[in-house]
Parts: sequence; C-alpha cells; structure tokens
Amino acid sequence: MEEDDEVSVPWRQKSRTNSSATSLYRSIQSGLNIGSAQTLYQSVPNILLNDAGSMNSLNSVHSGMSMKDVRQSRSEDLSSLNNDTNETYLDGSCTDLRNSRSGSRSVSKGGTAFSLYFRDEIRTIDFVLVWDEYNTEAQTFRCSEFRRVFEKNLEKEGLNLEYEPSEPNGLHFIKIHAPREVLRRYAEILKLRLPMKELPGIKISDNRSNTLIEEVNTLFKRIMNKYYVDQTIFPILKHNFTAVYSRDKEYLFDLDSPNFFTAATRARIVQFILDRTRFSESKADDFAFGIDRLISEKAYVAAYPLHDGDLKAPESMRYILYKEWASLSKCLHYQPLDYIKEYFGVKIGLYFAWLGFYTHMLIPASIVGLLCFIYSCATLYSNEPSEDICNRNGTIKMCPLCDHFCGYWDLKQTCLHARITYLFDNPSTVFFSIFMSLWATLFLELWKRYSAEITHKWDLTGLDAQEEHPRPQYLARLAHIKKKSLNIITNTEEPKVPFWKMRVPATILSFSVVLLLIAIAMAAVLGVVLYRMSVLTALSVYGHPMITSYAILFTTATAASINLCCIIIFNWVYVWLAEYLTEVELLRTQTEFDDSLTLKIYLLEFVNYYASIFYIAFFKGKFVGYPGNYKRFFEYRQEECGPGGCLMELCIQLSIIMIGKQAMNTILEMLFPLFYKWLNTLKVHVGMTKDQDGHKKVNTRKYLQWIKDYKLVEWGPRSLFPEYLEMVLQYGFVTIFVAAFPLAPFFALLNNVFEMRLDAKKLLKMYRRPVGQRVIDIGIWYRILDSISKFSVITNAFIIAFTSNFIPRLVYRLAVSDNYSLEGFLDHSLSKFNTSDLKNGTEPFIVPPDERVDICKYPDYREPPDSPNKYQYSIMFWHVLAARLAFIVVFENVVALVMILVHWCIPDMNPKLRDKIRREAYITNEIIIQREALRAFERSTDDEMHRHIVTLNENANRWNRVMRSSLSNTDFDLEVHGSPVSPNTHSRVGSAAV
Repeated sequence: MEEDDEVSVPWRQKSRTNSSATSLYRSIQSGLNIGSAQTLYQSVPNILLNDAGSMNSLNSVHSGMSMKDVRQSRSEDLSSLNNDTNETYLDGSCTDLRNSRSGSRSVSKGGTAFSLYFRDEIRTIDFVLVWDEYNTEAQTFRCSEFRRVFEKNLEKEGLNLEYEPSEPNGLHFIKIHAPREVLRRYAEILKLRLPMKELPGIKISDNRSNTLIEEVNTLFKRIMNKYYVDQTIFPILKHNFTAVYSRDKEYLFDLDSPNFFTAATRARIVQFILDRTRFSESKADDFAFGIDRLISEKAYVAAYPLHDGDLKAPESMRYILYKEWASLSKCLHYQPLDYIKEYFGVKIGLYFAWLGFYTHMLIPASIVGLLCFIYSCATLYSNEPSEDICNRNGTIKMCPLCDHFCGYWDLKQTCLHARITYLFDNPSTVFFSIFMSLWATLFLELWKRYSAEITHKWDLTGLDAQEEHPRPQYLARLAHIKKKSLNIITNTEEPKVPFWKMRVPATILSFSVVLLLIAIAMAAVLGVVLYRMSVLTALSVYGHPMITSYAILFTTATAASINLCCIIIFNWVYVWLAEYLTEVELLRTQTEFDDSLTLKIYLLEFVNYYASIFYIAFFKGKFVGYPGNYKRFFEYRQEECGPGGCLMELCIQLSIIMIGKQAMNTILEMLFPLFYKWLNTLKVHVGMTKDQDGHKKVNTRKYLQWIKDYKLVEWGPRSLFPEYLEMVLQYGFVTIFVAAFPLAPFFALLNNVFEMRLDAKKLLKMYRRPVGQRVIDIGIWYRILDSISKFSVITNAFIIAFTSNFIPRLVYRLAVSDNYSLEGFLDHSLSKFNTSDLKNGTEPFIVPPDERVDICKYPDYREPPDSPNKYQYSIMFWHVLAARLAFIVVFENVVALVMILVHWCIPDMNPKLRDKIRREAYITNEIIIQREALRAFERSTDDEMHRHIVTLNENANRWNRVMRSSLSNTDFDLEVHGSPVSPNTHSRVGSAAV
C-alpha cells in the first residue's frame, strides 16, 4: 500500500518565549498521588513523591484540527563540535540532525510535523492509545470501565492525556505525554544512563598508532570511501560521558538540554508505565494490568509511539534512513548503525550490526567456496571413476534396486549422477571443510571483539541483566505467594517461586512436550523416507534407461520439496507451543523469558530443518546389507546410496531446503506485513464522507501522524526473533553441512545483502515505530552460534569420512594403486554377487533370456561368491574403516588446535578499548568529583575560599594530566590511586589514551 499523497503547506509563524512555554507547561501539571498503588511493580520503593493533588486535564474531546491549526514548532538548538580531523560531530540525537536539515519547513495535509505534538504545540506525543467504538466488545460496560480506570490510573502516574474527537470510522485516539517529572522519576527507577554536564575546556586527545598501519588504513579508506557512511548525511554522533541518573544528583546532568530525554527514552518510559498500570479497581484479578491485556480484551486496538514523520518528509530521520539505508541501491554500503540505534533502540541496532558483520564475514567464505567449485568444474572430465562410468566400453550389470519389479541395470545409466557427485566430492571438499571450521571460529572471535566496541560506543558496558525488572506476568502469577526473598542486586523483596509445587512440574511439562514435538518431526522425516522409497521403486519398474538415469534426481528433489512444506507447517505449531511452555516456567525477567523461548524454538527448528539432512548424511545406505540378505524395514528394503555415495543427494536436499527456505521467508516477510497494513488502511478509510456530487471529500485528518501510523503493522516484543532465527538456521547450513555444498556461503551472502535492506525497508515502511530496548549483546544467540561452530567440526569430519568417497579413494591411491592414480578404482569399489543366491521372491519377475545375468555388482567391500567367507566384509573394508576413523580423529584435533590458537591470539576485547573504558570510568568519577567540589565551593564562606581554590587547582592539574597526556598503564594506575606522576614526565605513546 503506497503512502498517501501529500500537499505541502507553509507553516504559520508563531513566536514563543521560554517563560511562557514553561508557565503553560507547568500549569497543566499537578502532583502525583503517592498513595495510589496502581503500578504493579517499582524497583525503588523509597522514592517519594513530594507533591500531592489532583490532575487537571486540558483535554477537550470536541476540539478538532483543521489546516489553520498548523503552526511552526520550536526549533531546537544544534550544537556541533569540530575536531582536529575536520570531522563533524553531532551532539545529541536524531532530532538534532532532523532540525539541522530543516531550513524552511513544510507539512502535509493536516500538518504532519505538527501532529507530533499536543494541541498546545509544546508537549510531544510520546505514545498513542486507540480504541474502536464500532467494535461491539469495546462498547460494552466492562471494557468502558476498563478504559476509565486505566486512564485514571495513568493520570495518577503523572502522564498527560489528550483526547482526539471520534473519527468517522469509529476510531478514538488518545495521545499521551510524559512530563519532565515523570521522566525524572522513572529514569531513576529504570537506572537509565544519561549524559552528564561537561566542564569547559575538556579536550581528549587520541593516541597515534603505528605510522605504517595508519598509511595502510588510509589507503584502504580511499578505496572503500564510496561505500562508507556519508558523514554529510549522517554526522558522527559525539560520545558523551554518562552516569546512572539520580534525582539527588541532578546537578551532574544537563537537564536543560532539549533532547536530554530523547524520543526513544520517552517512549520506553511510557511503555514501562503502560505495561504495569492496573485497569480494574477489584483486587480479585491479579492479571488486571497492562496494555497488552487490554488489547486482548478488545478495550483498545493499538498502542504505539509515533514515527518522527512520513516517508516523504525530508526533515524526518525516518525519511533519511529510508532513502540512505533501506534503499536496495545502497545494499553494498556500510550501515549508519549509530542512527539506527538512536531511532529503533539498542536491540534492533545490535541485530543490524550483527547481520552486517556476518554478511561481511561471508565474503571470504564465498570466494573460497566459488574457487573450490570452479576447481571442481575444471577437473570434471579428468576424474577417472566418473569417466569409467560414462565412457567405459564394457557394461557393468548392477543388482536390482528393488524386489520383484526391478531388473538388472547398467551402471552407465548413472553417468550424470556420477559427474554431478564429483562437483561436490573432490579433494577441494576437505580443504574447504577445514577452512570453514576455522572461519566459524574466526567469525565468533572477531564478533566478540566488534561487539565490545559497539557495547562501549552505545554505553552498554556496565549494563547488568540482573538489574532488569521482573516481568509483570511473573509477578501476577506469584501474587498469592507469601514467601519472599531479597534480591541483592535491586535490594527489593520479590516473591519466591515454590520449587517442588511450581518449578518442577513446569520444567517436566516443558521437557516432555519438546521431546514429543521432536518425535513428531522425526516421524515426518520417516514419512518422507517412505515416499522416496516408494517413488524410486515405481520409477524403476519401467526400466527405461532415461527414467532410471533421472530417478534418483527426481525422487530426491520432490522429497526435499515435500519436506520443506512440512517444515513450514510445523514451524507455526512450534512457536505457539513454545511460547505457552515458556510462560508456565515462571521466568523472572524478559531476558530470561526470551532466552528460554529462543532455546526451545531453536531446538525444535533444528530437528525440523536438519533431521532429513542428518538422515541422508549419516544413516542412508549405511546399514542396508547386501543382495540376498537385505536388512528390511516394515518388510521393505532400506534406501541405498548411489555408486558414488549419498553426497549428491545430500547436496540436493541441502540446497533445496536452504535456498527454498530463504526465498519463501523473504516473500512471506514482505507479504504478511503488506496484507496487515492493507487491512489497517481499509479500516482508516472506512466512513470517508462524500459531497453532494458523490465524490469523496478530502479528509485532512487522515494525514495526521497518529492516524498514518495506525495503518502500519504492530511491531511486537518478539518480532525480531524470526529474523535472528532465520539467520542462525542459515549459519547452520553454511557451517554444519558445508562439506556437501561449498556454494552455501555464496548463496547466503546473496540472500543477506538483500535481507538487510529488505528488513530495513520493512521496519520503516510497514511497521509502527518499535519501543527501544536496551540489551547487553545478542543474548543466547551467541551461545547457539558457538555450539553450531563446534558441532560443525564433528559433522564435517563425519561427512567427509563416511558420506563422501574421499577416504576410499585415498586408501586406494596409497595402498592399492601402482601409480598412485584412481585407475581401476571403480571395479575395486564394487563387489560381486551371484544372482542364484537371491532369495525366493526377491529376484526380478521378468528377465528376458538374452539379458540373463549370472553375476551382478553392488557398491561395498565384501568377499566374492567363490570365497570361503562369501559376502562377508573383506580386509579392504576394515582398512577403509580404520582410515575413516583415523581421519576423523586427525581432522578434529587439527581443527581444534587451530581454533584454540585463534582464540588465544584474538582477545575478546581490544586492549586499547579496555584501557579506554578504564580511563573513561576514571574521568567520569573525576567529573563527579569536580562537580561536587564546585558545589562545595559555591557554598563555602570567604574564609574557606582560598583553601578550595588550591584544592580545585590541584585537582584540575591532575585531571588535565589524565585528559591531555598519553599516560602508560602504570602511570595511569598511579594517578587513579593517588600517586600522581610528575607533570614534566613525558610518557611514551601507549594504548591507554582515550
């Protein structure tokens, strides 16, 4: 659905003074009722509200909005700082950048930019609630009472509510603004880190690195300059010193800054209040709280913060990101991660940072995989076993592929199969498997290093997951639990979960259901196996050479497609069950809940996606027996691999599931939001009035930002989960089974290059603005990736050893061949069988007299029929088995040793960054000390003034030495612990400088 057409109209000038704005702003606020226990949980119980009184409202339900209401909003100050390298630094958030771009503003019909404010054009709209009067449930007394109590309690919490008149389509919009007092109070409750005031004259000098490294970096930057983030569009955001906000120490913070509380912070605080505010005056219902419950009860239909403009407003950050980041024409450019984080929050910013890093790391893996594939194509016709199959003058009669209906067939019919198998089963396969095992280790180590830089840059270094507030649903389920325990982190009493009565039954239920779902997934794989067996038998009945030649390819491709459909159907069931099971486990915080849910769904998806691949790789054709003594399953012979092994079938299965899943997910990810957006748009346009001629009137209200955002799709708290899951499953295809499909990294790279931009476009165009969430890292996904990397070493070793023909060929070259070639390997790998030994009822029904066969062959290492131990394993079988096992041991130990070396050589955090974090922590403390000293100085008497001046000068000199000098680690520690270095000492340039 395209955006609505817009008509630009000029802003009407309206002058305002800060004093009038402040007086108006204060006049609408009143005190908070400390006695109202409407908020379900607060982590700082000792915070008292000084003011008391009633909340006066400025809301007028009957007031509308027209074009003449459009006003020019206040321009906010833009402060910039130029450093020595002439790079532009922006001090603030995305709002600063938006305001710096808007010279003369224009708005759409109804005033799009104006619709980001209340009617007084001062208070920002931090959140919007919507309910539908045409919904019969919403009109009931029960839901009306829910809304009344909920909104009354929101006002008791200090929020400002402004009611819009009813729309023709029955939608009622309630705008919410969080006053400064509420923001201050909840910033302290949430322990937000906010920027501190800077003392004048601060200048932190960076250390110079090695000259040669600088030259190399400069050359690389010149080459890649066109792909870097354009700093004229996205200026570098200045890194401020921050501290945990406290109202007792507000003098440390720059509260007068217009963007001290950014739009993302305001939305997060309002969301926190909405999630914990009760909507019933009855104490019987412990779950009568939270906006999510109200939406499920149909009392409201939506709750969301606003985008900062539409996709056609050049002054909005949404427009800039859409044009410069989400565009497919920018798919090869670096991402403006700082601005993504500012607009969407840390959690989404980290996802795009990880996805971009993963995509960059796929480039060398793709290049090596393509080179291996090119080598395979170049040497295709020099492979002696496949040439023997295709060009051999004589015929090799193979034993029947099935009982009764299948006859003896010529090995030459599998010429195409043999040549395709060689493309993925050649000496380069081993090299690429080793390379990818090391690549996976390098990827994770470098990500930890890169993640540490992002964590520091985004001020997440000191964030502790234990400081999270308990989930409201968790507290509600334990509302009647009398036993309490003290949380030593937050210093608050919380209900304690009974271990035997609640925790153990929930764990047993969860574990049992997960095992059941895994068994169902295995049953689906078994069904696909039976399908493959029956179809292959049916195609072999005809006996035509062309049909026999393509039977394996057709059967494998169709079975993989059916398996992909089963996978997609099971996915929907898995997600719903996993959410329910995680809810009953009573997990305290949202992070614990998300991690447990992630692990459950990934385990189920792992079995769902990989079970059929594991079957082909490690079980198919391994325990089939031999002609005359086949091991049977439900009276039917088991599946056999082709003469060249099962690697080609594994490659087909892997490529169809991987590429098909990616293509289908990409299509569904775009179609579903588009469909839901279309439904919401229909709802908004219902009730559009017509004039006397029957033409639709232009309704300017539909261009208001809160109405335009209502058309978009809700971004849920776990909407990022399927994005991570898709990429982590892809990572499994790239690493676990890469020995069977060297082109997997290349196809993953192609997918991810477009996936990044499509995800960005989807977020900006089809979804409402998410509420930002602060997280330390990508969470349990990293542990899953680490487990996959270690597991991939084992699987690739077994695939090469048991699924491919690499080891039998190597043993033949070294132990059998006279000239170390594969000449004669084909005959050596086939065993003979006397057709007279076929059991009654298993021999072919119809065999023409002129095609009577006495000896047929089958792929295995067994004694011939004239041997005393006929059809028993030959000595060569044991040699090959020993070589397979030896290869696995050597492969895993060599790769593990190199992985340990890589892990040891690459620290988790850059030493320069570690020193920088220590230094900034010290400087932050020094800023606090300086501010405390200045306050003491202001309160001091004239008799004490001289002593304070001396102390301040001494502290200032010491601080300046830290700030301006490049101290070594030893000198830095001396400064911190009170033994200052001499001012005349010239320390060498080290990595500790900030």
